[in-house]
Formats: sequence, structure tokens, C-alpha cells
Amino acid sequence: MTTTEPTTGTTPATAPPPAPGPTPAPGSPVVAEPPGPGGAGRIRTAAQALKAARDHLLLLQSPEGWWKGELQTNVTMDAEDLLLREFLGIRDDADTTETARWIRSQQAADGTWANFHDGPPDLSTTVEAYVALRLAGDPPDAGHMIRAAAFVRGGGGIPATRVFTRFWLAMFGRWSWDDLPVLPPEMMFLPRWFPLNVYDWACWARQTIVPLTVVAALRPVRPLPFALDELYPGYDVPPARRRGLSGWDAAFGALDKALHVYERHPAKGVRRAALRRAAEWIIARQERDGSWGGIQPPWVYSLLALHLLGHGLDHPIVRRGLDGLERFTIRDDRGRRLEACQSPVWDTALAVNALADAGLPAGHPALERAAEWLIGEEVRGPGDWSVRRPDLPPGGWAFEFDNDCYPDTDDTAEVVLALGRARLPQAEPAIERGVRWMAGMASRDGGFGAFDADNTRALCRRLPFCDFGEVIDPPSADVTAHVVEAMSHRGMADSLVVKRAVVWLLKAQEPDGSWFGRWGANHVYGTGSVVPALIAAGVRPGKPAIRDAVGWLERHQRDDGGWGEDLRSYRDRTWIGHGASTPSQTAWALLALLAAGERGPAVERGIRWLVEHQRPDGTWDEDHFTGTGFPGDFYINYHLYRLVFPLSALGRYLKEIS
Repeated sequence: MTTTEPTTGTTPATAPPPAPGPTPAPGSPVVAEPPGPGGAGRIRTAAQALKAARDHLLLLQSPEGWWKGELQTNVTMDAEDLLLREFLGIRDDADTTETARWIRSQQAADGTWANFHDGPPDLSTTVEAYVALRLAGDPPDAGHMIRAAAFVRGGGGIPATRVFTRFWLAMFGRWSWDDLPVLPPEMMFLPRWFPLNVYDWACWARQTIVPLTVVAALRPVRPLPFALDELYPGYDVPPARRRGLSGWDAAFGALDKALHVYERHPAKGVRRAALRRAAEWIIARQERDGSWGGIQPPWVYSLLALHLLGHGLDHPIVRRGLDGLERFTIRDDRGRRLEACQSPVWDTALAVNALADAGLPAGHPALERAAEWLIGEEVRGPGDWSVRRPDLPPGGWAFEFDNDCYPDTDDTAEVVLALGRARLPQAEPAIERGVRWMAGMASRDGGFGAFDADNTRALCRRLPFCDFGEVIDPPSADVTAHVVEAMSHRGMADSLVVKRAVVWLLKAQEPDGSWFGRWGANHVYGTGSVVPALIAAGVRPGKPAIRDAVGWLERHQRDDGGWGEDLRSYRDRTWIGHGASTPSQTAWALLALLAAGERGPAVERGIRWLVEHQRPDGTWDEDHFTGTGFPGDFYINYHLYRLVFPLSALGRYLKEIS
């Protein structure tokens, strides 16, 4: 079941200073309902808004007990799907036509594509979308293609794109393999203590890098049926070889040159053994649904690697991988598109917690079904996390339907909270295993990464190969906060692991009073996560850290009463705390303020914003992306965020004023 909420127009992402507005009485009628079928003229209170949201969320639950909203990203997922199918010789006209329709629908008026709604144009995304549309038959002299190509040339053309884009083009003969950075498959033989071994990378990066080393070593070329001369500005100096490098960049530039020399004459026996080791590593990590880690990049590159190593399209592993992509495919009147990942465990845990905040009692059938489903999703076996924690018994939960190799502390924390609130007696053993596993995943500094402990070797970031996305998984404030909150609600606030994590959080606070958000946009998410966690752990609302956070949130409330932070804040600090108001970000700010004991104008104005922007059906519109995959590079619109977080905020508000 995939739920796609309807969307309407949005407010431009401007950042005016906050201004006070009228304050309604708590829980009183505040606004006429937005226009819509059956909605005009009615008045809603905060309590009525909560009921409408709660009822809507209950309707979205699957018969099996889970929730899952669409996980929307940019069009590179769709473009690369067409490129994969072209390379394998399985691209068909029907899917191509529908995918192209979706890609065109996301093109801006200037001919470009962005990485998030209302975001700036992105060169690599535009190139990949352009090539996909050429595959679909769009002529280069069509207006929308002319505008796209002009932007690409103005931005430096294909030579200025990221490594992954040029990697795809090399497979189709539109870029030279010699002009790509090298990561040889022999890295599989590096011991775990040696820098740049595969376990130094974050789980999502290692799953991508290993198959890419295979593809790069084999250097396949299957030419496209067209040239791409219109995407070159007249020069061809690859970014990895430009002058002006210094320090570590210069050192790794020299290493890359040495690896290029080795690639011309690799040791044949060692190379064969490395390719065999890589293939075994890849095969061992395929999930039951055919995916790798439940995410698109390693899935696609693993299929390519195995195919190039001789696994035919009818091989069970490849066949299962290709068939599994269908479950990640959405088809509707806007076209065909792929989800980069799916989030049923995360969405279900958030939905249970939101419904409990909204007053649904333990024992309610919806909560019981959800809890029973979550219990069945517990990861009971070892995974890559065991490399750093070999003596830690397994436990915890992953993000996806099928992902037994990579549970994460963030999902585990939310599931522990959800199961605790559902109060199923049979959930207790799973909760205990999850808590024990979470505690054992603390890094040496007391903080928590998402998938691995002490995954902090920053050398990986320096490789010329790594010019897109975060490639390590160090502790982050939002994940650490969720773990602290879950453990505190289990009565562990006085435990050493929680105390060390609280100290980590206090040290991580920004000078302005906010916290950086690794997995959500951005300081609003980080602050909205940390404040409730610190309060749950026993930090008093009057402490300076909490007061500074409250002050930051109040200073960044928009004049319409909501909160928003544009994703550009990851690269441009002037955007921190600024952007169009969104339901999820407004809710995050409210959750922090309510946890800190705030009941004044800022809270009332935020609640009023939620009520007056609610749709007649009980949900909210949210075109803006508020989830983060890689800060600065890759973002997510979780379609359920617009519902679960406002529901939690409304529920906690009404509980406080009752």
C-alpha cells in the first residue's frame, strides 16, 4: 500500500523575520476550514483538527497493521532506472513513456531539475534527466531540451558533473573510464584495522562502493544511440584532475594517479580473486525482496556488477533483484516513478506514537495490529554492525520491509517508544533486546550514529571518488536524541549510557542554541528532536541549554505562525531556521516548545497555523522536502510526515491545556 497525499501550491521559500500575531484562546475555534469539498464555512478547533487528522491516519493503516507513505526524492532515481534498463537491454516503451512523463513534470520553467521542491537547479540531476528524456525520444531541439542543455553548458557541462553521473555516462561510451577516479576491487582485501577498508564506509556507501569497484574494473561500454555533444562547453578537464589541490586532496590526487597506473596492468590473479571476493560479499547481502539494503544505489550497482560478472538476466539473484524493483515503483496519473527506499517500520512507529499522543488508548485494535506487525519485523541476526561490535547480541529494527543486514538505532528508538505505548505483553522481550542492542551501539564519545558504532574515519570523504553525499556515519544529534528519549521512557535516564549521550548532546549544541539535524531539515529538526529527549532524561526546562533552544525557536517562528527551514541551510548558513512554513517543521518546533513547558504566544500561534492549514480530509499539504538523505546533496519528502508530526503536536498541546 502506497499513500500519496494530494498537494497544492506552496508559499515561496522566503525568510522574513518573525512577527507577533493574535493569540486565540487554548482549544477555541480559530479558523474557518480551507475551501474544499464539504469544507467551506465550517469552524474547526484544535480538538476538531486532531480528530480529523487521527481519523485520516487510521484510514491509511494496512490490514497487516503497518503504515507507509510515499518516499519522494528527485528524478535521478527515475533517470537511472531507465539507464539501467537500457544497459541491460530490458527497457520497454510503456515504462519509458510513463517515466519520461514524470521526469518532464518535475522540470522547472528554466529547463532544469532540482534536488528538492523549490530548490536551486542541480547540474548532475539535470544531465541525468536530460539523458533519460533523450532515451525516451525527446529531440534535442525541443524547447524544454534546449533550455536544459543551455543550463548544463553554462554550468561546465558533463565534465563538471559528479562522479556518479560520469560513471553512468562511461558505461554508455559518453565519458572515458580513464578520466574517472579509481577504486579497485582489491580494496576488499584491506584488513578491518587498515584505513579505507570497506567497513570504514557508512553502510549505504560500502554497499554502493563494493559493486562499483567491480563495474569500474570491468569498464563496460554499451553505446547510446545518440551523442551528447550539446552538453559539452568546449573543454574536457575532469574535476578530479584539475590543478590547485593541496593537503589531503593533493595526497589523494596522487593516490588516484597511482591507481590509474595500476589499472592499466593489474595483477591478474589478485584481480580475479578480488572480483570473486566482491561478488561473494554482494550476494551475501541481497535481501529477501531482491534489494540490497532496501535502497536504490546499491541495488542498481549490485545488479550491474553481478550481470557483468556473468550472472544472466535469468539468474535467480538477478531476476529477484529486477522483480523486486516493481514494489518500489509508483504509477499514477502523474507518471511512473521509483522510491529510493521505503519506510514502513519508521512510518508505523511514528504513526503509533502520533496516535498515542492523540489519545488512542493502549489496547486499541489499530495499535495492537501495528505492534504485532512491528514485533515480527525485529532483526534477530548479525549484520555489518557486528564488525565493530562482535560481542553484542542482535536486536533492533530496520527502516524497510526487508532489511535483515542493517538495523539502525533511529528506527529502533522509535519502535521501542511505540511498543511501550501499545503495551502488548508479548512485545517486552523484543523491547528488551532492542534496548540492549541500542545501548551497545554507542560510540566511544557517547553519541550514536544510525547504523554503525564509531564509523568516524573521515579519510573516506577525501577520496576523489566521493564527491556526492555523506560516506561515513558519525554520531548525530537527532539520532542520539531519539535513543536518549526511548531509553529514558524505559526508566534508564540514570544509566551511564544515557548520561554520556546527554553530555554528548549538550556539547553538540550550536552557539545559537539550536542543534544540527542530520536526517531531517535541519536545525528545526535537530532542535525539535533534542529538546524533548533532554527533558525526558531529566534536564530541567530552566537549564540554559533548554532556554537557549526555546529562544532560538521563538526567534525563527515565521510571521504566519509556522516554522520552516529550507534545505539550502545545509550549504548556506543564512538559510538556517528560514524557509516556507511546513506542517512537519511547525510540529517539530511545537514538540520542543511543549516539552520545555512553553504555553505562550509562540505555541498558540503555531497551533493556529496547523489548524488553519489543515485540509478538509484531516491531513496537510507539504510539497517541500523536510527529510534528509545526504546533507547538501540528497533529500526526501516523506509523505506521512505531514500527518503524523502535526497529530503528535496537536495531541500533546491539548493534553497540556486540558
